[in-house]
Amino acid sequence: MNPEQLRLKDPAWKQWGPYVSDRQWGTVREDYSANGDAWNYISHDMARSKAYRWSEEGIAGICDDQQYLCFAIGLWNKKDPIIKERYFGLTNPEGNHGEDVKELYYYLDSTPTHSYMKMLYKYPQQAFPYEQLKQENARRPRTEPEFELIDTGIFNHDEYFDVFVEYAKNAPDDILIKITVHNRAGVDAPINVLPTVWFRNTWAWGRHTSVPAINADSHGVIELYNKNIGGEYWLIAEGEPEWLFCDNETNTSRLYNYDNNKAYAKDGINDHLIHGASTINPQQKGTKASANYDLIVPAKGSATLRLRLTRNPANQFNDFDEIFQSRLAEADQFYEELEQNSAKSNPDLAMIQRQAFAGMLWSKQFYNYNIFQWLHGDPSQPKPPDDRYKMRNAEWQHFAAREIISMPDKWEYPWFAAWDLAFHCLPLASIDADFAKQQLLLLTKEWYMHPNGQLPAYEWAMGDTNPPVHAMATWNVYRIDKLANGGKGDIFFLEAIFHKLMLNFTWWVNRKDSAGNNIFEGGFLGLDNIGVFDRNAPLPTGGYIEQADGTSWMAMYSLNLMRIAIELAATNKTYEEIAVKFFDHFMYIAGAMSTIGLDHAGLWDEEDGFFYDGLELPDGTTKRLKVRSVVGLIPLFAVEVLSDNEITASPIFNTRLKWFYDNRPDLANQISRLNELNPEGKRLVSLLRGHRMKMLLKRMLDENEFLSDYGIRSASKYHLENPYRITVDGEEFSVKYLPAESDSGLFGGNSNWRGPIWMPMNYLLIESLQRFHQYYGDEFKVECPTGSGVFMNLKEVANELRRRLSSIFKKNKEGVRPVYGTNTKLQSDPAFLDHILFYEYFDGDTGRGLGASHQTGWTGLIVSSLCVNLHPDE
Repeated sequence: MNPEQLRLKDPAWKQWGPYVSDRQWGTVREDYSANGDAWNYISHDMARSKAYRWSEEGIAGICDDQQYLCFAIGLWNKKDPIIKERYFGLTNPEGNHGEDVKELYYYLDSTPTHSYMKMLYKYPQQAFPYEQLKQENARRPRTEPEFELIDTGIFNHDEYFDVFVEYAKNAPDDILIKITVHNRAGVDAPINVLPTVWFRNTWAWGRHTSVPAINADSHGVIELYNKNIGGEYWLIAEGEPEWLFCDNETNTSRLYNYDNNKAYAKDGINDHLIHGASTINPQQKGTKASANYDLIVPAKGSATLRLRLTRNPANQFNDFDEIFQSRLAEADQFYEELEQNSAKSNPDLAMIQRQAFAGMLWSKQFYNYNIFQWLHGDPSQPKPPDDRYKMRNAEWQHFAAREIISMPDKWEYPWFAAWDLAFHCLPLASIDADFAKQQLLLLTKEWYMHPNGQLPAYEWAMGDTNPPVHAMATWNVYRIDKLANGGKGDIFFLEAIFHKLMLNFTWWVNRKDSAGNNIFEGGFLGLDNIGVFDRNAPLPTGGYIEQADGTSWMAMYSLNLMRIAIELAATNKTYEEIAVKFFDHFMYIAGAMSTIGLDHAGLWDEEDGFFYDGLELPDGTTKRLKVRSVVGLIPLFAVEVLSDNEITASPIFNTRLKWFYDNRPDLANQISRLNELNPEGKRLVSLLRGHRMKMLLKRMLDENEFLSDYGIRSASKYHLENPYRITVDGEEFSVKYLPAESDSGLFGGNSNWRGPIWMPMNYLLIESLQRFHQYYGDEFKVECPTGSGVFMNLKEVANELRRRLSSIFKKNKEGVRPVYGTNTKLQSDPAFLDHILFYEYFDGDTGRGLGASHQTGWTGLIVSSLCVNLHPDE
């Protein structure tokens, strides 16, 4: 085992990590308003003066795993009206496509234990264009792209600093910090660099009286004491910075026009440095402190600062460079041993892969949210308005989170999302299987999972319904871990989570199959504006939607649980009957999809060769909503391959299989190849027989419909010239192909499922194709692309999709990366072109990155396309 793999065996190495959020202001958990207006209760402008109740934020921040003690950087270019202590961005109402960070920063490297980490922040030397960004985005309609920081031209003449922040651990509680500031301009430039340490405010809420302390100790050293972290740490700063102290307390005079007698409040260092105010403690003590390095960085030159956060004040800087070199070399070794196939031989792909992993690892966050306390308020604070009990999450008062969680994006989504998290765990399992397993188990814990069996969706609405992908992720993480351990699976993990997933499955059956007909109305299902109507609201037509995707997700869920039960039955025969139970569910769902609705025709449209949602009207009639979207491809996900040995080894399963063929041939005949062995003795369990699968793939692989140069689109390009329209009471509703930003106001307009490429759906399509190939083999071929005359087997089609997805980030023959579109600065400047942003989704025509920009967790799935051996079916 290499050194990093050995460290993974010791939990102490993860005590410190990048667990500080990129944004805490504007979050639900900090919102104590009467009307639930989280974005305005604490704004970006208020954030520097308001002590947070639940968690902290910072630039390049680290903290302990309970976030008692935090470290991050502050910067001031002598021209901004405030110190840059947090990233700036627009709220949902301010952005023409919803909330959006308006900064340039990159997560470049990290090991799983965070023994080495590196990130980059690009800081303009001119005044930061706060108002220009607000005003231009407010002016732009939804039909125009977002106006980003780079679009202001502030980087055009290289008048900016590249601020690299690196961490290296000598021991779990001995952390070396290196800050390197590069002046990219052609003239010398001043900058204040403010490495900052502070304690999260846990004392102002009336729940305990213990206040930690930061004190100047001796020249270049400050002492940090908090009994919750086991006593003392020291922050040692090289050189002779000016130490500035204040308290992590709210400046009530500025925010609320009353004096709480906190003379040195949270914004004290900012006000002292910017305005010369007497807002720092002359006694050099408090709960927040900065080392102020007032630098002149030479033209095209750099300056490096070195600090050490340690339990041993005797530690200085003699071994600093040696430790950094060792940790970086060990990180290189760890990833070199992980790289496979094309990434192994292609430095560009290896770099993309490593930055993808870095983004996922930097996106870990300390997540603290107790809904009972949040609703009822704290002893020393004003009682929250009664109206809060009528708003969000009042039915989730059992929820009490206090963990390190993998976040989708620590600025735009600084809170977990259930289905995002399931996808995060797939690439994470290949570098830290224990963390991936812990994350999956977390959402099923009693303090997360609702007593009725529902998994919490996300902070804005815990009760929303996300696709049931938890079992899929569980099975794949189990397989990845089993392969890495020489075929020995973690049965304890699999069994523990399986019991909770059965409760969740029952919730779905009881709550989302209102008619009891095995057709599911999942509602929102995380796909935002994919449908004609807002699927999370009452329909303007009345009635309800029989969802092809909700039903297909449940068919997939049934097969996932069946597969897990079969695995568990190998060591405990009790699970044979449970496997049969989920096989039965799958059979009845498959039958319902083929017979429900108008003339018992089901959700399949034979003429179009596609699955559509069914609109059930109040008068009992059904109308197909003929939108060609990824909703109609999701039935491909419900596929499993079983060996004949697995079936014959279970007499109960085998008997039930025969029963269906003898007694319910109407159902058995809906299932593809269940009773036909292939030459390798395998059976196929799928919603799709060969004919329907080929018809779906014909549409999916048509470049005039779903197939883009960069993967599978979320809606067919057919709807560009042929929008789907329906009129209700004189009002027209429509869906048109939109390759990039949405023109719909649903969900604030901050995402789009009407055309762009989404990585998780492509991942599941690739996985499904591989499973179909396991049964059909190399002789079963389809035309790819449709109409090209080129025929591929299904594994080759899967690899073609991988190639197209990878091309989003790779340099093409013109030397540009499609992810950055036509921006010449990003494409050609050496200081930009090899720093990768992993966006939320991608333009269906050009591959340009869209939505949340900083490693939205599921985009990390790209590593399985860059490095196919990380995929469990390989």
